[in-house]
Amino acid sequence: MIVYGHRGAKGEAPENTLPGFAHAYRHGIRHFELDLVLSKDGKPVLVHDLTVDRTTGQKGDVGSFTAAELADMDARRNTSSWPRKIGIPTLESLLDQFTDLEHVQLEVKKDSRQRLNILSNRLTEIIQRRDLYGRVAITSSDTWFLKEVRRRDKKIHLGLVSERRFPKPVNLAQKLGCDYLCLNWKLCSAELVQEAHRRELHVSTWTVNRIHDMLQLEEMGVDSIITDYPTSTRMFFDNRARSLLSLPTVQTGPEPDAEALPAN
Repeated sequence: MIVYGHRGAKGEAPENTLPGFAHAYRHGIRHFELDLVLSKDGKPVLVHDLTVDRTTGQKGDVGSFTAAELADMDARRNTSSWPRKIGIPTLESLLDQFTDLEHVQLEVKKDSRQRLNILSNRLTEIIQRRDLYGRVAITSSDTWFLKEVRRRDKKIHLGLVSERRFPKPVNLAQKLGCDYLCLNWKLCSAELVQEAHRRELHVSTWTVNRIHDMLQLEEMGVDSIITDYPTSTRMFFDNRARSLLSLPTVQTGPEPDAEALPAN
C-alpha cells in the first residue's frame, strides 16, 4: 500500500511548505498530496484554504496576493511548529526542488469558475511542459473543474475527491473519466473498493492517521493512504516488512515411514 504525505507532512512540519516536503523527502517519502489555489498573478500556489487567514495570521483571499507576496508570508500559524519563517510556495518551485517524486496528487479546491478556468489552463501547461503525465493526478471535488481539465488534455490523470455516499462515488468517478477515487477513509468498505477496482480506479483514502485504521484499509484492498504522519507510517510498514523477511523458517523433516512406526 502506497503512503502519501498529506500536504507534505502536515503532522510533522508546516503544511504545504517546501521545508515540510523536504522533511518527508529525507525520510524516503516520494508520494505526496497537496492543495492548489491560484495567486493574483495567475500562479498555482500550495495552500489549502482560499484565504491566508488560518496559516499565516494575515487576512485576505489568496487570490488578492501575488506569488511573491505569498512567498514572503510566514505560514507557520495553526500548524506544526518550525524554527524558521516559511512562506507559501508555488507549485513550480516544488517541482524544481524535487525532481524525482514518484507521484503527486494535486488537489484543487472549489473556487469561482473564472479562477478555476485559469487554473486548469496553468496546470495543463505545466504538466505538458514538464511531461508529468505519469507522475501527477489532478484531483478535486468540483466536477465542473475536472471536466474542464479533461477537455483540455485527455492524457492527464484525474481523481474525484469524495466524502459523501451519494451520488455514488464509484459511478461518478467513472462517469468523469477519472483514474483515481480519493475517498474520506470512513466511506470505505471492501465492497466499494472491489467495485472501484472493477472500474480500474485507484482507491486513495484520506486522512488516515491511526495504524489500526491503516491496517483495516489495507485488508479492504485500498491502494494508497494519505496521512499527516508519512515518515512514521513509512517506518511502521518498513519495519513490518523487515520483520516478516527475518522470521525463521520452520524446518520439517521427511515424513516417517509408516512401517517403522510402533504398533499400538
